[in-house]
Amino acid sequence: MVIDPQAIFAAPESAWGSPFFDEAMPRIRTLADAFGDRVLVTRWMPTADRTTSWGAYFDAWPFADQPPSDPLFALVPEAATVSTHPTIDLPTFGKWGPELETVVGRGGRVVLAGVSTDCCVISTALAAADAGAHVTIATDACAGSTAENHEAALQVMRLYPPQITVSDTDTILG
Repeated sequence: MVIDPQAIFAAPESAWGSPFFDEAMPRIRTLADAFGDRVLVTRWMPTADRTTSWGAYFDAWPFADQPPSDPLFALVPEAATVSTHPTIDLPTFGKWGPELETVVGRGGRVVLAGVSTDCCVISTALAAADAGAHVTIATDACAGSTAENHEAALQVMRLYPPQITVSDTDTILG
């Protein structure tokens, strides 16, 4: 599963752009090539209900309060072909839920890559683990908001064995 490989998280000029996105993308591609038609891609979409805490969130980040059709939410060109399936578009940090569990299977195995390690990746991993999935994080195919935040998120996920395994692309493919 490739979490949110979108322009809003990749562009250096974006307030949410990860400075490590370009380093992670080739490993995301390597994993996608290896997993073939089993690859799923998610997108974060700004469609959450503004009467909830998301209202305050969008007040804090007005640049992201755009229509879902805005180019900010498009997949980066390098990610546009990593999956044969339609993107899974959700207005939440964590992407795990009934839709993904139906595809992966109850107690299934999932490898996570994408952005940002310290937001959408960790939120997805913890929810999937709670639901009983076996989760592997491809550390070098994830990009954090900062190096410190990336490592902090990985450290938190390392606290959840055996539900969550933290690894790297070579080991996962080996």
